[in-house]
Order: sequence, then C-alpha cells, then structure tokens
Amino acid sequence: MKLSTYKIRETWAAGRTAFGLWSTIPSSFSAELVANPGLDYVCVDQQHGIIDYDSMVPMLQAIGGTGLAPITRVPDNEPWMIMKALDAGAVGVIVPLVNNAAEAERAVAACRYPPQGMRSYGPIRAAGVVGSRDPNDLADAVLCIVQVETREGLEKVEEIAATPGLDGIYVGPADLALAFGLRPEEDREDPEHVEAVRRISDACREHHIAAGVHCLSGKSAAEYAKQGFNLVTVGIDSRLLIAAVNREVATARGEP
Repeated sequence: MKLSTYKIRETWAAGRTAFGLWSTIPSSFSAELVANPGLDYVCVDQQHGIIDYDSMVPMLQAIGGTGLAPITRVPDNEPWMIMKALDAGAVGVIVPLVNNAAEAERAVAACRYPPQGMRSYGPIRAAGVVGSRDPNDLADAVLCIVQVETREGLEKVEEIAATPGLDGIYVGPADLALAFGLRPEEDREDPEHVEAVRRISDACREHHIAAGVHCLSGKSAAEYAKQGFNLVTVGIDSRLLIAAVNREVATARGEP
C-alpha cells in the first residue's frame, strides 16, 4: 500500500484538494470511526483539548490502519515535540503560531535529518510506518506544515512561504480573526479577514506549497476548495458529535 502522504502529494500534483478531519477525542476507536474513506487525512490535535502523547500513539495507529494519513498538530514549535510525534508514526505535523521565516526554518529542521535539518535519528515506530530506516526515506515521507494565525505571521507570510523544505501553510481562521479583534467565528466575511486569508493562499501559490485551512462544515470546506486551497479540514469530531446529538434530541422532542 502506498504511503498516505505520497497519495496526498499526488493529489496536490493533480490539482485536487486533500480533505481531512480534525480529531480531538482521545480515543483510538473514535479516530478509527471518523477515518472516512472519502478523506485523505485525520489530524490528531495535541495543541487544544485533552489529547496527550499516550493517547496520540494509538490514534495514529488506528488512522494509519485505514489508509489515511495520520497527522498531528503539535502543542508548540518545539523540536523535541515534533521529533517525538514523527518517531511515533505521524507522517505529518502542523506547527502552530509560526510568525517568521526563522520559526518556519526551526519547524522544517525538526522534520529533516542532518545535514538538511536537526532531527535526531530514532524512528522507533516511524520505520515500520514508512517501511524504511533510511533517513532520506523517513524525511521524504513527512509533511511539514506551519500555521500563520497572527498579525506578525501575516506580515511575514511571503518569507515564511519561501522557507526551503516547507510543504504548506495552514490557516486557522479563528485565531486569525482574534488577531484582528474579531470574534472567532466560522466563515468570517469581514474584508480584513477575507484579505488576510487571500494573502496567505496567494503566498502559498507563488511558492508552490500547499495552502491549508480549518473548516467546521462540509459547506465551508467546499467553498475553500473552490478557492484553490489544497489541504482542507472538513470538521471536528467533537463538534460533529454534539451537532448530531442535538439534532436527534430536537427531532425526538418535535422541535425545529
């Protein structure tokens, strides 16, 4: 079976969007359930929520077993966090709050082995996931994606996008809204926010890397895909669960 990250790269090369889901429930069973065959990846969120390392590892195993790419958002741009996640079998990392080229270079370096980077060699589980212990194979299998979600990051997005070895930039619309003093809501139509998202996607396109975005619904995901975003999260498992429960309870009570 071809490694899932290679499939994502092929999807991008063909001009198609890779769709995924955000996983915040610390359970391998829930991660397995949301790994819909229509998706390309599931991202385990370690930054926000209640997922720790011990929860993440079996979730990566469950996601990878379905053929989807097991990705994780690490808590911070700390090399040891990135390296530990990759050694555990994540085939991609999303690194939050990256504000300049130096910080982007730091994230990339943690994903690559010397002389290209500073990743320490110890692919405890990654070797089995990738099917090789060769450092070049291990590094090539990894997607390194950073988040631009602050005013500083937006101002320097062009230099971030130009970082050698970077695979993409992921937009967090909520944090980007907060940076402009707006409410962290989905599908913001404020001109300043719309222009900020457009600037990020343009920088990605100019430097031939993926433009990613966080969505809370299939409708929103479809709109961003039409705009040319390459990595689009369709929703969050916990929010989808809450919405489904609320809908069924309301139906049972005869409420609109």
